[in-house]
Amino acid sequence: MNNFKGSCKIVICLIFLLFGLTDNYAQKHELGKVTIEELKEKKHPIDTAAVAAVLFNKGKVNFEFNGSSFLLIIEVEMKIKIYKKEGYQWGNEKIPFFVGSSSKESVEFSNAVTYNLVNGQIEKTKAKSDNEFLEDVNKSFTVKKISMPNVKEGSIIEYKYTIKTPFISNFRDWQFQRKIPVNYSEITTDIPEYLVYNVYRKGSLPIAETQDKISKFVTFDKDRTSWKYREELKRNPYRHDIDQVSYLDYRTIYSLENIPALKDETFVNNINNYASILEHELSGIKYLDASYETFSTTWEEIAKSINDSEYFGDQLNKTSYFEDDIKAVLEGKVSDEDKINAIFKFVQSRMSWNKYYSYSSYDGVKKAYQDKVGNTADINLMLVSMLRFANLDANPVLVSTRRNGISLFPSRSAFDVVIASVLVNGELVLMDATSKFSSPKIVPIRDLNWFGRLIKKEGTSEMIDLMPKSTSLDVVNVVASIDDKGQITGKVRDQYLDYNALQYRENLEKQTQEQIIEKIEKKQNQLEVEEFELVNNQDNESVVEKYTIKTTSSSEVIGGKIYFSPMVLFAMSENPFKQESREYPVDFSFPFKNKFTSTIQIPEGYEVESLPKSIAIAMDMKYGTFNYTITNLNSQIQLSVVLEINTPIIPPDDYDILKEFYKIIVEKESEKIVLKKI
Repeated sequence: MNNFKGSCKIVICLIFLLFGLTDNYAQKHELGKVTIEELKEKKHPIDTAAVAAVLFNKGKVNFEFNGSSFLLIIEVEMKIKIYKKEGYQWGNEKIPFFVGSSSKESVEFSNAVTYNLVNGQIEKTKAKSDNEFLEDVNKSFTVKKISMPNVKEGSIIEYKYTIKTPFISNFRDWQFQRKIPVNYSEITTDIPEYLVYNVYRKGSLPIAETQDKISKFVTFDKDRTSWKYREELKRNPYRHDIDQVSYLDYRTIYSLENIPALKDETFVNNINNYASILEHELSGIKYLDASYETFSTTWEEIAKSINDSEYFGDQLNKTSYFEDDIKAVLEGKVSDEDKINAIFKFVQSRMSWNKYYSYSSYDGVKKAYQDKVGNTADINLMLVSMLRFANLDANPVLVSTRRNGISLFPSRSAFDVVIASVLVNGELVLMDATSKFSSPKIVPIRDLNWFGRLIKKEGTSEMIDLMPKSTSLDVVNVVASIDDKGQITGKVRDQYLDYNALQYRENLEKQTQEQIIEKIEKKQNQLEVEEFELVNNQDNESVVEKYTIKTTSSSEVIGGKIYFSPMVLFAMSENPFKQESREYPVDFSFPFKNKFTSTIQIPEGYEVESLPKSIAIAMDMKYGTFNYTITNLNSQIQLSVVLEINTPIIPPDDYDILKEFYKIIVEKESEKIVLKKI
């Protein structure tokens, strides 16, 4: 927020600015204009499956002089129709705002009403004070929430909120597109000639735009101590009666209507990366004397300003609080790998993450170390400092997590966390000690978001690729036999490695062993799982499931012949890519390789009548391969299946290639072996 503070100081100098509120609301887009016909509507006229819809969403932006500085004021009006119970969540709204300095933001809700149709009449339920809540996110941010009252199927809810901020660079994004359809969305911005903003459009929908120029003026008293008076007096020392300054206001109205809901597609990163959104970046300020101060910056300058902060770079230089502990941790450790692993495990086991995302250590790493709890910056800046203390080439990496999305232009808000990195044997190893299940090279999935910014000791920085290059394995081995009734009995060993192991451990934290067994048994009817054993060895980054199975669901006995799947319960039963077309990239998070082998003894008195054919296929662009190899040797069926995806992200233009690839896999893995009596 330091750049916001600087902007605030500049705003104090801009007392010639005054925004007027636009009142170009169309009658049908006003709060309080709810009709019986709207309340009777059972489904959205275009998207009949929608659980809710935004009937309109309108915003206005203006500036207001408060006597010593200017406030950026954002007013938003929302009208939403609820169609189904699943849409009740749209009766809640939450707005984060900054409270971390003497200059604070504020949020106020108003005009919050729920409308229902009761006995043919419109019933209004106004939100009360107990429908609003404040929740502290961290030292710097608070969230104001509202939960609308009396929300039912068929309800229409309306509310307005106003954000006031002294930080003129904190021009919030306008989201036209959402996960439900939006009938109409509009944002009106009044930008005076003295402020210059870059405007960025995200998404593929065409946003309508109209512009106008409006002459305005601001009137002042003749306070000889005012900035305006002093500046004008420099240019004209004989003029002492200035009380008005006129200027041009550039008004722009952006609008969209009949906006489709963001599609729910499989394997998607933060879907808001692809939504139609309007972004504003403060580029510069024009002064009365024709001088110009630029605020446009580069990624390098952003990284340097963050590194220069007392909450970031200064924390990396503090070592006294941990030196004795780390000397003990490093005792007997010779290789760089051993030192890295020892320090990482020490921080990971000592520190607990408080679930706050930040790249700033507001309370300081020393206090976090003493309390054994901290945010992402506290823990990972501490980790970098300890690695450097061990004479390792360690540096912090600024990251925008998946929840934060991907920014189109350089800004401090483009990042929301910091992780650690260390260069060893020419390889850059990423680490995030906030997760109890991560390890060197294996960071939480939330961090795998395209690119990060590595900051070196001298303050220079460079962009680095965050996406994993090595494949994560899932290795399944089945040794079984089938009897003349088609019952398959055998042993299964399923080993998860690297990111597969990380995901397993995260899920394991929420599940009991009984729930894991139940999940396996749900793969097939009449499947029994016994002798279950879990080997969770985080030292070698693997998790292993061992169990025995007994099932008849993988086979059929028809006319004296036995038909069964050599994949047993591990066949891919359906194509995860069912849509005809794809709008967003397919994001697998990490490259992976699934290896399956089975050895199945056939019953005495039977022989193989037919086997599936072995195949080997590869996707274009080297995205992935699939190999299916099957043999029959001495009454034993031996199968090897390997699916490998070589890249974590596949663009939507190549969706058809991927869809056809998986179609072949599903068809092949569904094929049966046929046994006949000798």
